[in-house]
Amino acid sequence: MADETGYNLKSAKEIGKGSFVIIDGIPCRVVSVETSAPGKHGASKARITAIGIFDGSKKTLLLSGHSEVPVPEILKKRAQVVSITESTAQLMDLETYDIFEVPIPEELKGQIKAGGEVETMEAMGRRTITKVVGGS
Repeated sequence: MADETGYNLKSAKEIGKGSFVIIDGIPCRVVSVETSAPGKHGASKARITAIGIFDGSKKTLLLSGHSEVPVPEILKKRAQVVSITESTAQLMDLETYDIFEVPIPEELKGQIKAGGEVETMEAMGRRTITKVVGGS
């Protein structure tokens, strides 16, 4: 099921650690989910803590257990590194042969080599490198 923004929706009860949600318009990976039992006068509550997949920002979402949460469509692909500058890598998608540039994450600087392969993640029109997979 999708909401008016076109994103798929999932019940807060279905969200688990490692899944993806959208908080404040930012696609995030869930790092913890805390639930509380329903009280005398209310519904159960869920506290979802997540980390933005592109900026690393910590986000928290507090909602009732029966609420629905927007979920981004995540595409994981492999790409070949065409060239590298100080802070960006030019990549070629190994399925479509499209060429694009992405910033190199701090934790992967020095590990990415021209001619090597990396895994990328795409969500909401943005891409990032998630890991080095071979050829380097």
